[in-house]
Amino acid sequence: MSNEFPPFVPSASPANWLGVMGGGQLGRMFVHAAQKMGFKVAVLEPARDCPAGHASDHLLCADYTDEQALAELAEQCVAVTTEFENVPAPSLAFLATRTFVAPAAACVSIAQDRLEEKRFFTECAAASGVLPAPYKAIHAEADIGAIPDALFPGILKTVRMGYDGKGQVRVKTRDEVRAAFAGMNGVPCVLEKMLPLAYEISVLTARGADGESVVYPIAENVHRDGILFTTTVPGPNVCAESARKAQAAALAIVAQLGYVGVLCIEFFVLQDGSLVVNEMAPRPHNSGHYTIDACITSQFAQQVRAMARLPLGEVRQHSPAVMLNILGDVWFDGDSEQAREPAWDKVLALPGANLHLYGKDDARRGRKMGHVTFVAPTLAKAQANLLVACHILGIAA
Repeated sequence: MSNEFPPFVPSASPANWLGVMGGGQLGRMFVHAAQKMGFKVAVLEPARDCPAGHASDHLLCADYTDEQALAELAEQCVAVTTEFENVPAPSLAFLATRTFVAPAAACVSIAQDRLEEKRFFTECAAASGVLPAPYKAIHAEADIGAIPDALFPGILKTVRMGYDGKGQVRVKTRDEVRAAFAGMNGVPCVLEKMLPLAYEISVLTARGADGESVVYPIAENVHRDGILFTTTVPGPNVCAESARKAQAAALAIVAQLGYVGVLCIEFFVLQDGSLVVNEMAPRPHNSGHYTIDACITSQFAQQVRAMARLPLGEVRQHSPAVMLNILGDVWFDGDSEQAREPAWDKVLALPGANLHLYGKDDARRGRKMGHVTFVAPTLAKAQANLLVACHILGIAA
């Protein structure tokens, strides 16, 4: 699924531009990594006031489907990537006729559709050794009556455009499915069986155009209200066998996909120790932010290397790390609607604290505004500092 283009070596030439579709915080961190390696970056994004646009060397303010803007981006850049999975796949395919694109449209298209993603994971099972949770497609109300009893209780999810817990409803009966399906305006959905979950992990991988692949240490994740709360690496509950299986499965999946770039795959570890593959993100991932401060090569530097057809970097983690997501809630006291600046000075006084704010001026409850990663000689020390930071910021630990 990758395109064939000659290797590209960065230099001081102004022609050495990389492009990114999307102007969010992932694009911003990609821009910083690319600029550090001597590249200039053009961002295509409909909103002029965007985190990646503030940091980029050039902002193309246009819709993701604007062919004139896409052609301009392709002409300017030796390679283009995406910073979120819902960029239209046809736009990536259009770009690929003019420049190198990683990841390819076909890969992104699978990740945009939960049913296609589950079918792909099932096809990969012989090589990966893992399957998705049992599920059933719900395209119309008539499908609800045919749901097997064994799928209850379950989670009804929209097939497209779901992220951070959006487009998901827990259901226990067919009547609850009918109500939830109607509440989602009857768009195509998938019902997943709820399984006895012990904890969640994510496996961050990178693959080059030459087929070289690397896999990062296993990240153990905690979510709140469908949004990532903390990522801990090494995962305190992850045994060596689970880590080996998850990393091997991720490498098998990325190889079968023919992927180029950074890919994150989320797994459930069940109470019996078995693995279930949940979903994949064809881009750097929130759970991989710890790599900026705790690994030799960050996930964003790895993304730059992959799309520029450079050798992939070393993924070794040099320090235990815990990452805390910072939502807009920390700008507000209780139910107050009056925003005030959090006590960053107190947070930064903690040993090993690395603050990353995303340049968003409008703090809103539930909005991702930044993250703090704590690195320390031991995981216990990193965890202790995270708890102190939560207290400073008024976050329930």
